[in-house]
Amino acid sequence: MNSLTNKHIILGVSGSISAYKAPDIVRRLQDLGAQVKVILTKGGAKFITELSLQSISKNKVHYNLWDEDAKLGMEHIELAKWVDAILIAPASANTIANIALGKANDLLSSVILVSDTPLLIAPAMNLKMYQSHALQDNLSTLISRHIIIIKPESGEQACGDVGIGRLAEPLSIAKQTASQFINTKLTGKKVLITLGATIEAIDPVRFISNHSSGKMGMALVNACIEMGASVTCIYGNITTILNPKSNNIPIISAQQMHTKVMDNITGQDIFIACAAVSDFFVKNAKNQKIKKDGKNLILELLPNKDILADVCKLKEKPICIGFAAETQNTLKKAKKKLKNKGCDAIILNDVSNAYFGFNVDENEVVFLSQNLNKKIAKKSKKKVAKKILEIFIKECL
Repeated sequence: MNSLTNKHIILGVSGSISAYKAPDIVRRLQDLGAQVKVILTKGGAKFITELSLQSISKNKVHYNLWDEDAKLGMEHIELAKWVDAILIAPASANTIANIALGKANDLLSSVILVSDTPLLIAPAMNLKMYQSHALQDNLSTLISRHIIIIKPESGEQACGDVGIGRLAEPLSIAKQTASQFINTKLTGKKVLITLGATIEAIDPVRFISNHSSGKMGMALVNACIEMGASVTCIYGNITTILNPKSNNIPIISAQQMHTKVMDNITGQDIFIACAAVSDFFVKNAKNQKIKKDGKNLILELLPNKDILADVCKLKEKPICIGFAAETQNTLKKAKKKLKNKGCDAIILNDVSNAYFGFNVDENEVVFLSQNLNKKIAKKSKKKVAKKILEIFIKECL
């Protein structure tokens, strides 16, 4: 299935009568899951209004290279950082010539020059203009740069001529855009991931927590998004950067994480419990700072709810993956957790080794399911996350 879930697409609309099809192209891209921003050239603005494109895309329409409201006046840089693919549809002969020559004389051509994402061009023009040596030479130049040309169709044109040059159909354009991205069995799936450390208050100053940085969980979030999943991320205390393409929900305590998971679990296809959740909370945590008086401080700890177990008990539960952070008898304890919690897989993480696990950039884990015991050797958490998902897709989907 072709999908644009989590993908950011810039649609460049240039000067062609076919610009009237641009709203439909936006719709078809959105149907495949994309978020779309439109760059409207001066020529394009002669055929379609900024307001119509803004209404359909639900985003500001960009057109001014010298926009004073842009961050540091560098809108072309910001858009290039945002985008996953640039699509020009319709692409006029003039726009194609500017790109072939490497010009940066407007916002669209400037974004193209500074971007390293896939570029797709859908020509639309009179048949004689399309067949001209100059236009064909420019298209050959673009093809030599690995730019994708979405071939125009043949038929009656606005001028009355009949032949090749009509803009390809919007659905075909959207599907060809989606085909530039890798699609997997995760494409279009809804995934809920917990990550980071929970914090259990002793008083307003002190708390009980752990060494989790959230790096492993965030690597899984990023990998799921790359594979086309729609991700909800419920996170505690972390030292890593959130992915803006996920729905990010902050929490502090284990109880808050339990509540947010249960509030968001309906309709999820997959649940990955990667967070380092505190097993206990402090009974009668104080509202004021506890003063040191020379006496021992005794805290009574009560067990927190088991998030993974409660999700696994749901009547319509998603596929569930848990993490087991252990320090001794690791394999035995992970197998017991797999059985007792009723999840589909457990990722065993030996956190007694200071070189991988908590608060570092590398990890070594074991993927456990009812039929599989597979070690993933030490490597970056980014690579470990991708390997976990590759095994998961093969074994559980």
